[in-house]
Amino acid sequence: MAKKTGRRIVIDDSSDDVAIRVSGVSKSFRLPHNRQNSIKGSLVNLIGGGDRSYETQEVLRNISFEIKKGEFFGIVGRNGSGKSTLLKMLAGIYKPTSGEITVNGSLTPFIELGVGFNPELTGRENVYMNGALLGFNDHEVDTMYDDIVEFAELERFMDQKLKNYSSGMIVRLAFSIAIRAETEILIMDEVLAVGDAAFQKKCFDVFRDLKERGRTIILVTHDMGNVERFCSSALVIHDGEIVKLTDSHEAATIYSRLNIKDEEAAKALERPNDKKNTKVIKRWGVGGVRVKSLKTFDSKQNSTSILENGKSAKIQISLERSPGYEKTKIVCGIALHTQDGFNVAGPNSMETPIKSSATQVNIELPSLVLAPGEYLLTVAIFNSEVTEPYDFLDRYYKFSVISNHTVHGAIDLEAKWTSN
Repeated sequence: MAKKTGRRIVIDDSSDDVAIRVSGVSKSFRLPHNRQNSIKGSLVNLIGGGDRSYETQEVLRNISFEIKKGEFFGIVGRNGSGKSTLLKMLAGIYKPTSGEITVNGSLTPFIELGVGFNPELTGRENVYMNGALLGFNDHEVDTMYDDIVEFAELERFMDQKLKNYSSGMIVRLAFSIAIRAETEILIMDEVLAVGDAAFQKKCFDVFRDLKERGRTIILVTHDMGNVERFCSSALVIHDGEIVKLTDSHEAATIYSRLNIKDEEAAKALERPNDKKNTKVIKRWGVGGVRVKSLKTFDSKQNSTSILENGKSAKIQISLERSPGYEKTKIVCGIALHTQDGFNVAGPNSMETPIKSSATQVNIELPSLVLAPGEYLLTVAIFNSEVTEPYDFLDRYYKFSVISNHTVHGAIDLEAKWTSN
């Protein structure tokens, strides 16, 4: 009996309220054991004289879920979880190994923005070429051209060849074209990572408009704040399997717990001089005083890298003083960054006494106002005049913030409302 293979079908059934139905889908890839690096080796294998054995790598296993029409649906998971493979199967780029995908309506994938651009053509020429790929004729592109250019903020660059554009300019132009697609289902993979804060705000406005118009949107992102802001429900994938299909808040919480390993983060700080420790990106300083370890504590004084919005928290920095170091005071500073590099806050201590051997600096946060999401912590130890860095750890420690309610914006201001 022949083995049944997977398939993807497209239908147009207005009576069905499901936009995408995924039933028992799995995906495997065949990887050759013996890769040939020469034409001769490839010919030997082709004729049959070489090793043609393969290893099967299963990327997704028994995936089933439904997305309703008009739903803003999130898919989250760590790198390597199988998200990209799933997206490409939804888009029809890959075929399922087994199971079935049913797409009810027209679909446009924004998986790799900028793919299909020609670097030898100008920005203007690429707009018309990509418009044609989306099904627009020249007259239709004429009517939307000014809006595309204005949204991308590239008015002065449209007659330059694309090869002279920065990567950010290319992605902005691609996104500006892509959102013109008048399809019923859109797949967006990390599109909110493009551009600066001002451009991202415009992307948020587009999302709100699409949501209000009832389009079915699938958003894949590592930013849990955006998942909670836009998505009504989300699918969490880990190691090729579904962890849970749930509301966006619970999905963000599950993802945060999957993505942050307290023990690994602590070990990375306890081995700052270990050459095998590749987690340290930037660390410098003249020495004398060094950060030995860094920990975060929740409101119950548990050492954890998952903190809760609105609750108290503590950052604990353990310092060690080098033998022979004579100065008795330091200044300790921290900076909190979002994953995309935005500096949320950067407080410094006053002059802090340093003991002969070890000193512990505690930063008490009575109420954590950070919005849900993932953050990076910079720690800097200076002399009392703040002119000489003893130890500077740039975006060294990773922690996550979760919340039991939706937060709009970068911080959750505590406020009392009154009216007269």
